[in-house]
Amino acid sequence: MNFGFTDEQLALAATVRDVLRAHCPPAALRSERRPAWEQLAALGFFGLLAPPESDGLGLGLADVLPALEETGRACLPGPVVETAVVAPYLLPDNPKLASGALCVAVLPPGQAYAPDADLADLLLVAGDGGWRLVARESVRLVPRTGADPCRPVFEVAFDESEELGGPVERVLRRAAVATAAQLIGVARELLAVTVAYARVRTQFGAAIGSFQAVKHQLADAAVAVEFAAPLVHRAALSVDRAAESVDRADGTVDGAGGTADRDVGIVDRAGGAADRDVSAAKAAAGEAAVLAARVALQVHGAIGYTEELDLRFWLARAWSLSAAYGTTASHRERVRTALLGGDLRRWP
Repeated sequence: MNFGFTDEQLALAATVRDVLRAHCPPAALRSERRPAWEQLAALGFFGLLAPPESDGLGLGLADVLPALEETGRACLPGPVVETAVVAPYLLPDNPKLASGALCVAVLPPGQAYAPDADLADLLLVAGDGGWRLVARESVRLVPRTGADPCRPVFEVAFDESEELGGPVERVLRRAAVATAAQLIGVARELLAVTVAYARVRTQFGAAIGSFQAVKHQLADAAVAVEFAAPLVHRAALSVDRAAESVDRADGTVDGAGGTADRDVGIVDRAGGAADRDVSAAKAAAGEAAVLAARVALQVHGAIGYTEELDLRFWLARAWSLSAAYGTTASHRERVRTALLGGDLRRWP
């Protein structure tokens, strides 16, 4: 597939990168919970996917992938995916959404804890009957131990909630793809830092980057990232196309020819292809980031996980995001089921 980002999409990512470099340096990860959020809000980042009626830009998920990757590269703390990707889909009419004045946390199905729930103005809880909206004042939080110091997790309880309904799976697709894009950014940063370290760290009178064993490990991680990134791009396109199919079906009036029945079939096929592509992307991105983290730790040695080095933040982010919105094992199982179920088409 000939997939290329437009100049506008790349320019957006470059602008987000500049903002994060200026306002979310590694030092900020040690002292701030949401560095650069005000600056990103002023840029309109949190309204990229919001509809124009709510002062958003109404972009597709594929349009914002490079920008989301930059948030992973910077290890940006806070519920980024939940606020910038999930909330515009479930709360499109909220006036605070596009301005960045609203912070949202999510408790996905089958997950015990909600990350960054202490920062959220609203909590979205997924269940068998759809989504429920919980106001901040109705939530009781109990901190729990997590792998990522910049992504604390909380056990959630609440008394009152508002039923939103809505399709759980469609929202989780978007969240999984956005998280996969962040994982690609995390992996790229881990590789860049590790390669730079391997060039200056010396043993036996030579830079360790000249050792064949180190080269092979870095090359394996680089290949994994380059193979995973196009899968994330493809998944975003599949999710956007599935959403377009739903919109067309919703606007179709059933006539004598059974047009609505045909549209339902198209929606089902598009949704199945999207599920397959999303799982392939999340599994590949998670594996690439975890591999990059393991190689980074091996090349740096034990110092890589000490308080002195900022590397530990990216290591923890790779591990925590690889388990977010479905583990690598669960997504691989979904891909296996799709393929063994007869869905062997290359394109949906």
